Parts: sequence; structure tokens; C-alpha cells
Amino acid sequence: MAQAKMIFPADFLWGTATAAHQVEGNNVNSDWWAWEQGNGRILQNHRSALACNWWEDAEADLDRAAAMGTNAHRLSLEWSRIEPEPSRFDMDALDRYRQILQAMHARGIEPMVTLHHFSNPVWLVEKGDFNSDIVVDYFQRYTAKAVELLGDLVPKWVTINEPYVYVFMRYLNQLFPVGQKHGWLAAREAVRNLLRCHAAAYHAIKAQQPEAQVGIAKNMAVLAARPDGSALDRRWARWLSWLYNESWFEMMADGRLRQPFGRGVIPNLAGTFDFVGVNYYTRFYVRFPPRNGLLEQEWEPGAIVSDGNYGEVYPEGLFWAIKTVLKYDKPIYITENGVPDVADGIRPSYILTHLREIWRAISFCFPVMGYYHWSLVDNFEWDRGWTQRFGLIALDPETQARQLRASGSLYTEICTQNQINSDMAARYAPQLLETMFPGAPPTL
Repeated sequence: MAQAKMIFPADFLWGTATAAHQVEGNNVNSDWWAWEQGNGRILQNHRSALACNWWEDAEADLDRAAAMGTNAHRLSLEWSRIEPEPSRFDMDALDRYRQILQAMHARGIEPMVTLHHFSNPVWLVEKGDFNSDIVVDYFQRYTAKAVELLGDLVPKWVTINEPYVYVFMRYLNQLFPVGQKHGWLAAREAVRNLLRCHAAAYHAIKAQQPEAQVGIAKNMAVLAARPDGSALDRRWARWLSWLYNESWFEMMADGRLRQPFGRGVIPNLAGTFDFVGVNYYTRFYVRFPPRNGLLEQEWEPGAIVSDGNYGEVYPEGLFWAIKTVLKYDKPIYITENGVPDVADGIRPSYILTHLREIWRAISFCFPVMGYYHWSLVDNFEWDRGWTQRFGLIALDPETQARQLRASGSLYTEICTQNQINSDMAARYAPQLLETMFPGAPPTL
């Protein structure tokens, strides 16, 4: 029977994503490990513990990723493993990362490597972390060592993951490990130093590996006034959206600070990105003045909301995010996209509808080059512990048993066929047939 198809470019990258602290296990030199030990900091007092046991056996999950037909994976390096003490680099840790990267290449999986994904060495926090100017030299040196010993295996680097999420959660909400300072002035200082670290890392990579692509993974969220919101709500939403979604890119593009982060130029920052990494999950509503927090946690009638009130499923926002970054004239990678859904009832339709938005963008010749689903396997989800499950593969952290979810089977078909089609929708998310593939047969 005929199918309606949305076919992707032949060289499109189909990937998954993970982060070191969330999957490696026993990351004892990290500020996150220390933070987890305090009662009440993580939901249900969960601990990362063995996590997904990647430090001992990442290759087993890479086998699963290869069997799913993926040809790319985004992972991060754990700075606290590589440099457990200031100025002492652990060659065994670097060798282990080399083994993991070689295992990816052997399975036909291209690595994208993130240098900083929320976690820090404990010693760096003791020295003031991103509120201390010394962090720039340390980050540059860590980057240079990683590139020296691993760069021949890494075509794409992400310097920093979701800088504004890191700053907001650490310095303002204090749901991430708290350093010596917190509050708005500390957050402002951290933003400037994160920009300086990004610039230093970019040039450190290019000095040794000029052919590498270097970028940032920037979380983007639709921030909108409610449909019945006031003109002031809409004006507030526009400003917040610019601040959260666009100001970082603007500062990277021309090297100039934007208010409220200060004035002036960050030396060597301008133009320090070769691609744009977009992490997209959801839409939030905002009001002015804010009530019960900056982001509204009440949804419109009929909204599909993921586990733990994490957010609304709003695929159109991904197309908006892609359009927003077109102005930089860079290749675009969707470096994270996924949904917490332990029952796997939402995820199949989430994948299909968000990939439809990417296909629509590509149909307009927007340069979207790849998609990295978050996440390959259930992992330790930061302050939410094991209460939220993002994996295409389900994990029991106690037994380390794994089970491919239906969404994982769907993603396997997508990757191996390089398309989404009405047959997939009929079998995995039949409620989408009328909207995604009108006129397609209801059953196949």
C-alpha cells in the first residue's frame, strides 16, 4: 500500500546524546557527586552511583546505538576525571575516553564531544569556579590537553552545554551545586567568564585542529504570553525570549556584551562558532509581573504535558528555534531533543512531530544537518534524579538491565530508512495520521 513519506538528505546525521556525569558512574571528583550526598537536594534523595556504567562498559550501549542505525552520538568529557587535581592530568582517564571514541568510530558512529556539561572538578569550585578569572586559563589548558590526545577522533566539538541553564540553575535557583557565590551579581559574572572560556576553548581547538567544527549547544525555549495575556505580558515575553534565546548568540557573533551582562568587548570572542547547536524541548508561558516563579507551570486545556510537569509538547517551537538562528548563516544541529516519558506513551508522537518540523525546515533549504535525540538510555537527570526517563532504551539503575522501548524501535526505523512516513505513524502514533499524513490509510 502506498505510503506518504518525508525523506531526509542522504548525509543527514541521525544521533543520540548523553552527558558524562549522567551515564558514566562513580564520578567521585565532581561537584555533582559531592552535591548529591546532601539530603533533599535530589528528588527522592536519588544518587547517580553507577549511573549507566559507561566508564566500565560504554561499548555495550554503543552496540545498541549502532544496531538502531544511528551514525552520530554526542557525549561529553568529564573534566574532573581528566584533571582530578589542578595541573595533574590523568592519562588513564584520557586513555579511556580514547577507547570510547575509537569504539564509536569502529561502529560507524561519528562523535560530537562536549567539553563542559554542567559538572566541575571539586577543586575548581574551591577556587571560585566561573566567578573567578582563573577559570579561563584552566579551561583553556584542559581543552588543549583534550584536543592534543583525542582531537584526531573528534570532528565536532561543543565547548559549553546550555550556559544559561547552568547559570540559572546554579546561581539563581540553586538547584544545581552551589559554589562560593550566588545571586544575580554572581550569575552576571559567570556569564562573562563562560563567554571568555568559550572563546579560549575555541582558539585552543583551532590551534591544534583547524579543520574541526566548534560550536555551542544552546537550549532554546518558546517563552510566550498566554493567549489572554496583556500587552505588558507580551512585551515581557519578547524581552525574556531575546535574553534567553538570542543574546548569547549575538555576543558570540560580534564579541560585544549585551545588557544586563555588562558593556564592552570580550577579546577574541567575535565569530567563535562554526555551527549552531540547538537544544529544544518545550514552550513556557510567562506573565508580568511573574507569579510563583518566572515560568508558568499551568498549561492550556488540551495541552500534552510530559512527566513531572516538565513541559508542554510543542513541536512547532523547534521550527521557530531553527528560524531564529538562521541569521548566523551556519550549519545547524539539533544537539538535544526529547521528552521524559517513563510509559513511552508520548515519545513516539513527540519524535515524529519534531522530526516533521525539521523536515519542513530542510524543505525550505534551512541548513539543518543532524538530529541528536536525548537520550540514548535512561540516565541520572540532575536534580530530578531517576524520576524522569528520557531514554529510547529503558534502564533499571539497580540491575543495569536494559530494554528497548517502542520509541527506540521507531527511531531505529527512522534512522535505517532515513525518513518518517505514514506507516510509522499508523503503527506507533495513529492519532497523528490525520494531521501529519492527511489522506493516508488509517491502517497498513
